[in-house]
Amino acid sequence: MASDSNSNLRITIERNPTQSRLAELNIKCWPKWGCSPGKYQLKFDAEETCYLLKGKVKAYTKGSSDFVEFGAGDLVTIPKGLSCTWDVSVAVDKYYKFESSSSSSSSSSLPSC
Repeated sequence: MASDSNSNLRITIERNPTQSRLAELNIKCWPKWGCSPGKYQLKFDAEETCYLLKGKVKAYTKGSSDFVEFGAGDLVTIPKGLSCTWDVSVAVDKYYKFESSSSSSSSSSLPSC
């Protein structure tokens, strides 16, 4: 097993989160992003949480043949520092947010958007 910097970084997937969970995260206020089918090499300089409205992705961790698969209806968290290749088989449309380094402030009062 290779001991590169990605070895302990894992993408986590919450399948079909409840509407109350999505409302708690205030997802509809997040920016949207999309891409067409293809392969994309990505490096995450900050933790990203995203909710896929459409799409299907296999994410391969750099330097490994291991992958995770996620798609429409999944809430996905990608750790800071992860390098991976997204093999997008169905065009993606998602809400996303990056964790800022100053995330120590409380998010008890949700902003309206």
